[in-house]
Amino acid sequence: MTLPLCPPAVFICDPFGHARQGLYAVLGAFLPEPIPTVALTVLAIALVLTTVAVVVMSQVWAERRIIAFMQGRLGPNRVGPAGLLQSLADVVKLLMKEIIIPTQADRIPFQLAPLMVLVPSLLIWVVLPWGPGLMVTDLNIGVLFILATGAIPTIGILAAGWASGNKYSLLGGMRVAAQLISYEIPMAIIVLVPVLLAGTMSLQGIIDAQSDIWFVLALPVGPIALFLFLVAGIAEVNRSPFDLAEAESEIIGGFHTEYSGMAFALFFLAEYANAFAVSAIASTLFLGGWLGPILPPFVWFFLKAYLVFFVLIWIRGTLPRLRYDQFMASAWKVALPIALVTVGLTAVQITLHAIPGGAGIQ
Repeated sequence: MTLPLCPPAVFICDPFGHARQGLYAVLGAFLPEPIPTVALTVLAIALVLTTVAVVVMSQVWAERRIIAFMQGRLGPNRVGPAGLLQSLADVVKLLMKEIIIPTQADRIPFQLAPLMVLVPSLLIWVVLPWGPGLMVTDLNIGVLFILATGAIPTIGILAAGWASGNKYSLLGGMRVAAQLISYEIPMAIIVLVPVLLAGTMSLQGIIDAQSDIWFVLALPVGPIALFLFLVAGIAEVNRSPFDLAEAESEIIGGFHTEYSGMAFALFFLAEYANAFAVSAIASTLFLGGWLGPILPPFVWFFLKAYLVFFVLIWIRGTLPRLRYDQFMASAWKVALPIALVTVGLTAVQITLHAIPGGAGIQ
């Protein structure tokens, strides 16, 4: 049953769309193409970057407060009301800290590595659909773009570990690379489930295909696919309980041991930006994205994304770390076979649904 949607013609339901049309009309009145389009694209990118910064600070605050509540602590409560400005204070502190480059480090890759990790993380946000038509670009291969872009930070992590001139950092970088490559495979396979169900790799098209039923409710493959996607996503962003590659109890600080100040902050920003991206992608692929009644579409998008991120916080505050061999074995011996079986079952169900009288996906 299709849910009643907030009509895009109403300003509050699509304020960014109305603002875009108004700005384009104003700029197009006295500027030739492609200047208005380029200006609006630059403005959209600036808005995305601002959103990333605000979202990351809200994530850090929420994670500290929620885990503190779960563990019977107070969490940040001094800087600003309820500690809301603590994340901003942390940014100021990191900006004031000196960036120290070790004597034995290879300076150029050492300085480029944080950007090699951060920039691909931000590129993923470019294709996220915040609402109907509310995205920087709608690629018809959006899912493939996310998978390809998400694999690039592995190179930056290896470069950070190698260029630090620290053998422990190099070992930490190698462990992260092995972890990311291992869990990228089941993730790349499991995202085929919503792609097959929707018949498109466009994120906007996948959301449109869920207007009647969210893919998480497409039994039995939906819940399994969402669970595997979240497990692989947590491993991809190095969050507990899968943060062994950079856990101090395992091997000092991992690949970013030698980084300080804003150089370290860029790695930190990339990790939380990726965590929210995983949450947003999960809500897009399986929870209907911005679809929802009454409220504006972009509000539904953020509500669902933050709900998934709350699950990530819950997992971090609850589960202990696995041993590294258990963690790697689970990727190849558990997650990969289940992902293959789930995709095969999805294909069978779609085929049966196409056959008159077939069982199909209810």
